[in-house]
Amino acid sequence: MRKLGAKAVMLMQGRFHLYEGYSAEEVVFPIRVAKLLGATSLIVTNAAGGINLEYNPGELVALNDFIRLSFPNPLIGPNIPEFGQRFIDMSYVFDPAYLTLIRELAVKQGIKLHEGVYFYASGPQFETPAEIRALRILGGDLVGMSTVHECIAARQADMRILGISLVTNMAAGVLAQKLSEEEVWRVAEAVKAPFAMLIRSFLEQV
Repeated sequence: MRKLGAKAVMLMQGRFHLYEGYSAEEVVFPIRVAKLLGATSLIVTNAAGGINLEYNPGELVALNDFIRLSFPNPLIGPNIPEFGQRFIDMSYVFDPAYLTLIRELAVKQGIKLHEGVYFYASGPQFETPAEIRALRILGGDLVGMSTVHECIAARQADMRILGISLVTNMAAGVLAQKLSEEEVWRVAEAVKAPFAMLIRSFLEQV
């Protein structure tokens, strides 16, 4: 836990992924710890592949929804009332007021900010070009291997969520080039300063 002005902020360095062998319940463990510590909001960030042809590597996307077509689900199993109700509404996963605020802040700071739908894929392999074409038809703007399970657990805990993706590469088949982990890290390093400034200004105003 750290203080940002008068606010107590819980920072998580990295996250757990299903592709690392963790269960969905283990992936959302930090979210549930935050809930028990009194957290009421969650800012979730990730690196993602761009499906939307209007995106470019290095640009940010505020998430307005997600698509998850695969198992497992962190809510499967005995329900623990301390973490929320069994059946939860997912109509507004990402808080509309938070979306409005982050758009305004991005304009003030001269940061290009898209808005889009995140498509969850388990990984660890990158998707095939045919899969990306299918995901685009289904309404995905970005694809990534994280975030969604944490958001499900956070919504069960009645947290307000802001989600931001960094487009670190265009998804398979969009460009005539192979995908690599090195590209992801290179783009992330190049934009970390303005990204951090945007998140910090958001925290100061919520």
